[in-house]
Amino acid sequence: MPDCLFCKIRDGKIPAKVIHRDDTCLAFDDINPQAPTHVILIPLVHVETVNDLTSEHRELVGHLTVAAAKVAKERGHADGGYRLVMNCNRDAGQTVFHIHLHLLAGRPLLWPPG
Repeated sequence: MPDCLFCKIRDGKIPAKVIHRDDTCLAFDDINPQAPTHVILIPLVHVETVNDLTSEHRELVGHLTVAAAKVAKERGHADGGYRLVMNCNRDAGQTVFHIHLHLLAGRPLLWPPG
């Protein structure tokens, strides 16, 4: 998608502090962090929302989760805990329409999130 912010980051057209990249996903620090650790994980393939996922995307979504756990461990949050969030559409807070997983850690995360 030519106007997608995350596709532009994926393609190197917009700079980001990349933490992890493999053949399926990219992880980078959020520019507006909501916790001391706030990493965004995106699939390299463009999928707009969770509603657009199909059974063909099972491995993709699982891969994002495994990559998030790897990043959390590397950053020292595996034992203390972290939160993974994937928003779907505007009312849930999705502002970039390319599915992505938020990894939040480094402080107590209250519930409900708000």
